[in-house]
Amino acid sequence: MSVFKAQRVLDEIRWRYYEETVMILNLMPYRASYPILKLVYSAAANATHYRDFDKTNLFITKAEVSRSTIMKKFRPRARGRSYSIKKTMCNITIVLNIVKKSK
Repeated sequence: MSVFKAQRVLDEIRWRYYEETVMILNLMPYRASYPILKLVYSAAANATHYRDFDKTNLFITKAEVSRSTIMKKFRPRARGRSYSIKKTMCNITIVLNIVKKSK
């Protein structure tokens, strides 16, 4: 997925609690929301398994996307020519911290 498509979704989930983030990502109509939802699930599972954190207190402090490699494909065109198709990839970083909810 491109950087711009991922950035549109990450701007909505930054600085939110884990449970709220999962609800937002489930309701978003964008195609990029499902891979990011899987990434958030994985980050929360790592936090609970390796650090013994509670999922209700997890807070997304950093969600950023950076440009990665470009996959090049060629499409045949008229008169024996070819047209290059450049598909951009991205790297997504999500950092979770533990914050006590105030009620």
